[in-house]
Amino acid sequence: MPPETMEKKIKILIVDDHVIVRQGLHALIEAQEGLEVVAEAENGRDAVQKAHDLVPDVVLMDIAMPILNGIEATRQIKRLNPGVKVLALTMYNDESYIFQILKSGASGYLIKECSASELIAAIRSVNSGNPYFSPVISRKIMDTYLREDGEKNSAREPDKLTNREKEVLQLIAEGYTNNEIGGFMKISVKTVETHRAHIMNKLDLHDMAGLIKYAIKKGLVVLDNAR
Repeated sequence: MPPETMEKKIKILIVDDHVIVRQGLHALIEAQEGLEVVAEAENGRDAVQKAHDLVPDVVLMDIAMPILNGIEATRQIKRLNPGVKVLALTMYNDESYIFQILKSGASGYLIKECSASELIAAIRSVNSGNPYFSPVISRKIMDTYLREDGEKNSAREPDKLTNREKEVLQLIAEGYTNNEIGGFMKISVKTVETHRAHIMNKLDLHDMAGLIKYAIKKGLVVLDNAR
């Protein structure tokens, strides 16, 4: 078959902070016809950079990761490359994670308990422009929409922090210094200090314990990712 008539492979970026998970997914995907792994990333910031450089068709995105979580990484990937599809693949089925990453632009949400065949079907589905959700996730989405009414929506606590401040807060909660945060985000130490001050003032929190508790509550970090 001439090269120009060959079916184009679906290019995939695997994002997970566990090496053994990335290796397993890599082997599984490469064994499938028409799928190709173009890169792996071990944290959200690395994922944003690789997605920008390589422009994969589909990003398999874990949620709980160090340096930059999967929710914010998804938002940045979609802002930089709107055509890239993001498929969440995580162990968490909490409603807050589901809706946050969907609002960030993800096209689907799978639980890591899914079968290999379901994963491959999900990749092909989101690549074609169709959403895909694990059955348990579909039920949660449906239940949430059915039970929510205008009163509950109006009573929901609004976000107090900007997306940039959430990035800084995650890194603070993970124990990184102002110098390290500045290096990750490519901003000056003074700017980091300004962000930190704004965060504390907005949240009325003035110690690390309070900031960490808030970050965990809002899903910006999980306990097993803290340094």
